[in-house]
Amino acid sequence: MALDKDKPKIKPPTTFKEQVKLFESRKLHIEDSDYAEKILQRVNYYRLSAYGLSFKDRLIKDEYVAGASFNKMVSLYEFDRRLRLLLLGALETIEIAFRTHISYELAHKLGPIGYRDKENFLNEKFHQDSLIELDSLISKSRKGELFVEHHFKKYDGVFPIWAAIEVTSFGFLSKFYRNLNEDLKKHIAKIYYNVPYLYMESWLQTLSNVRNVCAHYGRLYNKHLTFKPRLFKEDARQFSNRHIYAAIYLTERLLTKTEGIRFITDLDALISEYEEDIDFAHIGFPSNWKDLLEKLNKQKN
Repeated sequence: MALDKDKPKIKPPTTFKEQVKLFESRKLHIEDSDYAEKILQRVNYYRLSAYGLSFKDRLIKDEYVAGASFNKMVSLYEFDRRLRLLLLGALETIEIAFRTHISYELAHKLGPIGYRDKENFLNEKFHQDSLIELDSLISKSRKGELFVEHHFKKYDGVFPIWAAIEVTSFGFLSKFYRNLNEDLKKHIAKIYYNVPYLYMESWLQTLSNVRNVCAHYGRLYNKHLTFKPRLFKEDARQFSNRHIYAAIYLTERLLTKTEGIRFITDLDALISEYEEDIDFAHIGFPSNWKDLLEKLNKQKN
């Protein structure tokens, strides 16, 4: 056991009032101390202060630049929170659609339980690991999902792909698709999304990760994407694949025309509400961001 002298020095906890004072000591303008304290009672100092990273003075450690304020930091926090909620709704639609597409095509081309045959996949070890994970998900869902219990009772726990797919996550779908044989991947990508399968592999990986960030209240503002998506050359000339706009663009691409119009409308309203506080470079939005999304939507059938 390490002696006390060997333990790293951890800062002592601070009260909400002390946290406000700490912001002030670092040159952050506090418009209303009581309001700031109430916000910090609801939003952890450590979480909220991350939205002020772009306000930090590069020359003076731990100090904020002139004009930085608590209210602006809160505004960015609220913008990010609402952007996550908007993306969650759209990504749910995409995930459910992809579940439908992959289960339908596998069922008709491989048979109801062909997904359990290693010959239909690229990597045998990865396929085996996927089946172990899937069986675990099915078992865990037995008590909460009536359709799962039904298959255990009536079919001795044998699950056709259209039933098994319903207990999976977006991340599982992304990895499962990546391991499918190339003919199947090409077919699904072409029939439903009209793109080469290499793009679908990349996009699913990016969007499943963004979905997890949103679901676990992670930060999108002023952060790079964990998985940078593959972009077509004409798109890569318009915007970077490092920031959240790239994921937003792909989200729009994978929505139907009607879903896409609603998504653009809601996003535009959100941006308009917070545009005075947003630094668009920190979310990767090009100046013509809306035009690009609308052009993309018009190209859909």
